[in-house]
Amino acid sequence: MTEPRALHRVLIDLMKLRVVVLLQITAVCAILVHDLLVRYASIAGDRSWLDTFTAIAITLVGGTLSAGGSNAINMWYDADIDPLMSRTANRPIPKGEISPRGALLFGLLIATGGSSVFLLAHWKAAFWSAFSVLFYVLIYTIWLKRRSPQNIVIGGIAGATPPLIGWAVAAAETGALDGVNPFLLGSPVPWMLFLLIFLWTPPHFWALALYRSGEYAKASVPMMNEVRGAKSTLVQSKVYCLMLLLLAGVPVFWPASGLPLLWAITSAGLSLWYAKSVWAIDPEEPFDDNGRMPKAAKSFFRSLYYLGWMFLSLVVISAFPPSWLGVLGPLN
Repeated sequence: MTEPRALHRVLIDLMKLRVVVLLQITAVCAILVHDLLVRYASIAGDRSWLDTFTAIAITLVGGTLSAGGSNAINMWYDADIDPLMSRTANRPIPKGEISPRGALLFGLLIATGGSSVFLLAHWKAAFWSAFSVLFYVLIYTIWLKRRSPQNIVIGGIAGATPPLIGWAVAAAETGALDGVNPFLLGSPVPWMLFLLIFLWTPPHFWALALYRSGEYAKASVPMMNEVRGAKSTLVQSKVYCLMLLLLAGVPVFWPASGLPLLWAITSAGLSLWYAKSVWAIDPEEPFDDNGRMPKAAKSFFRSLYYLGWMFLSLVVISAFPPSWLGVLGPLN
């Protein structure tokens, strides 16, 4: 018998804070990129460091609550299948640490509160936060996850919204968000970051599914590798890697983005480095002692570093004044 855990630890597990942290890093990086591009005249506006810190604070609070709430609601809905998989069997609901109804109420409360926090900045930020919650819960969790092998692909839209939210918070006072169209954020950059996460999600998650082959089948979740097989899943993963590589051309083919040419070189190099791990996955590889694919695990963990380095490198490159970059600066 183990002693009951403190309630706050149970609630933190419901929110899946480790996953939320990665999402918030992408949102904060979007804020930093926006404000650095403003400072170096690639984007019109005027931003002080106090403005930047305020935007980061709003985004961290609102984003953590809304994303954490979505995860709690996801655990409520998946309470019947989580005990069937080793990676989810120790979640708070299967362990009896909180009731499904308690998890649902907690998730609804903080998800709603988190999206409302963004109204302190701009309604477009609140819109994309609420959109992310509703899409993750209704489209991915309830509709797609147990019905389609494309669950992760389409569901990845929800996980790709943090840069849109962070950018909207940062751009709230520059006039770039004027108008009633929530898709107009004043720059193509946040949408490029959205595409980066969207295209990264399938090979990232399919590597995890391959690594833990068989677990989703036990829970009757039609993950791509369980439905179409490992070879077909790897082919599709490679296609997404190629599309990630094409994103490196944004500064060249989309000069209005204001992104430096150095970003094209850096992102291409990182994308090739990540793609190498996907190409290395061998569907015929013998499983380890736990019945898992070691090379798929390696690709999964490399994908986490890849996404982090892509965003952090863009922040660093955006901090260079165009005069320092010379021919590697913005093309517009």
